[in-house]
Amino acid sequence: MNPTRTTLSRRDQILREAARLFAERGFHGVGVDEIGAAVGISGPGLYRHFAGKDAMLAELLVGISGRLLTEGKRRVADAAGPEKALDALIRGHIAFAIDDRPLITLHDRELDRLRESDRKLVRQLQRQYVEVWVAVVGRVHPDATEREARSAVHAVFGLLNSTPHLGAEATLPGRAAMSELLRRLALGALDALDSTKDWRVTY
Repeated sequence: MNPTRTTLSRRDQILREAARLFAERGFHGVGVDEIGAAVGISGPGLYRHFAGKDAMLAELLVGISGRLLTEGKRRVADAAGPEKALDALIRGHIAFAIDDRPLITLHDRELDRLRESDRKLVRQLQRQYVEVWVAVVGRVHPDATEREARSAVHAVFGLLNSTPHLGAEATLPGRAAMSELLRRLALGALDALDSTKDWRVTY
């Protein structure tokens, strides 16, 4: 679950509110004063923490890409076997997709606003995260080709990252049900790799 505001540092509070506002109204539709008001400080006070909105956006998108990669590697390292590793990856990404919906929206809509170096870093971190998944999927489904495993991983990401389109944020009981549904759908999509000989086409 997300940390509550009382457990977040002021810097993290600013980032969380900036993500929410950027996702709701667009990057250019939100002013520094509004972000400050959301965390109870003056707009100019934000400049003690960030150089500006561009810096907030960069930290949000680079930060979540790095956290997903780090957490994904940790989950795989801690898992007792490839099947457990895959389930841990799925559960971890579902937690992100449910708890951090604004960041998915930001990535889809605002990634091109980053300066080139930050955008390249986001892409690099994302590619490494994909490779963590592809390696595990390849171990769970050894008959699948690397291309098939990679395609399946991207399909699962598309499924899990659809959460911003699912309506209002889930309450605790709803969150648990949504999480389990997404988990079953993701596993089902990957299980299709076991019947590759039935649907494989020649490229």
